[in-house]
Amino acid sequence: MMRWSPFLGIPIFLALLSFFLFNFPSSKFPTNHPLPRLFTAEELALYNGTDPQLPILLGILGSVFDVSKGKSHYGAGGGYNHFSGRDASRAFVSGNFTGDGLTDNLHGLSSTEVKSIVEWRDFYSRTYIFVGKLVGRYYDAEGNPTKYLKGVEVKAARGAQLLEKQKKEEAKVVSCNSRWSQEEGSEVWCDEGYPRLVQRPVEIAITGKMSKRCACFKEDELGQAGLEVYDGCDYLAKTCRL
Repeated sequence: MMRWSPFLGIPIFLALLSFFLFNFPSSKFPTNHPLPRLFTAEELALYNGTDPQLPILLGILGSVFDVSKGKSHYGAGGGYNHFSGRDASRAFVSGNFTGDGLTDNLHGLSSTEVKSIVEWRDFYSRTYIFVGKLVGRYYDAEGNPTKYLKGVEVKAARGAQLLEKQKKEEAKVVSCNSRWSQEEGSEVWCDEGYPRLVQRPVEIAITGKMSKRCACFKEDELGQAGLEVYDGCDYLAKTCRL
């Protein structure tokens, strides 16, 4: 009969330890943080920075991050405390930090505004520790993405495409130079051509609103539709004060 020697277990133990360290590096298991978990809205509200014994958490698009290292901003009395203990995704672009503005509902926002919120989520992912998911609008009770979250991702991608398209369209016509001073106010001018206000391409599709930019056009282009002379500026002036 073979006798068991305690020394026989050492190589096995070292082999298992090497396997574990190679396949599961310590960065995946931070010693000061539990593994990501699911939160209810009521649970997340407990981590709003008022209890010094608890970390400070915030949600954005259903992803929950520990922002404790930014306690001076996210803690009680901090300038960003309104984000703590909740998912206030909409406020990241609306600037409404009170009442109904502190909501995760993005209904009515443009594709570029949604894109901006997705970029904020990516910022938190790079800067802070991801600790879990908020059950509700963006994740179900099993932590799976909802149709709403998938729709947000699609809308954000569409916003990125539209912005790129607008950038390429605007590159076809040189933008005006501009400057502002307290003494003289605003001024636009063209090194070549004449300043005109023109509707920004695909702007309605991007933001749902109309806006214009200043662009420089040659004299033989000034007759095309949609070009607007600045108020008080001569038709062939190369510089206009606003």
